[in-house]
Amino acid sequence: MAAVLALAGCGSTSRRPPIEIFPDMDRQPKIKAQTTTLRPVPGTVAQGQLQEDESRTTGIASGMYIGRNPLPLNRETLSRGRERFDIYCAPCHDRLGSGHGIVAQRSSWLPANMHDARVKNMTDGELFSVATHGRRSMPAYRFQVSESDRWAIVAYVRALQRTTSATLEDVPAELRRDLR
Repeated sequence: MAAVLALAGCGSTSRRPPIEIFPDMDRQPKIKAQTTTLRPVPGTVAQGQLQEDESRTTGIASGMYIGRNPLPLNRETLSRGRERFDIYCAPCHDRLGSGHGIVAQRSSWLPANMHDARVKNMTDGELFSVATHGRRSMPAYRFQVSESDRWAIVAYVRALQRTTSATLEDVPAELRRDLR
């Protein structure tokens, strides 16, 4: 009989509020999202986003591409640049930078030849910007390749370009006799 009376109350409507056993769970103090937004302290930078040298992170200073690579030009930089170039750039530009990589052979577009005068005349900052943001059919590599690795790639591209345009006068005098 008690079960019949308990089930009789199911589905009926009432104008009285429901019985609350633990009312503190329904009405507890809390902060709801989007109600009061606290602004960060002026000058706050998100973790990992500090850009101490903006020209190094963008390749641009005072609205112009920077002319010189900020990394030191040494064996370690060129070695790292070659390694990263072979991984990320050579599939399209090939290992010599001529633009005849395996991807280019199987697609309808041609990547830039790194030895063209147009590319040689680009500043280091512009090459860095192209690697960072992409250009035309070339995708951006800012998420795949770290900032320092992109600068190392720029240094390696410059070394590749020197292989086709260097003259005998570019070789130190003490090494010239070994070339002949």
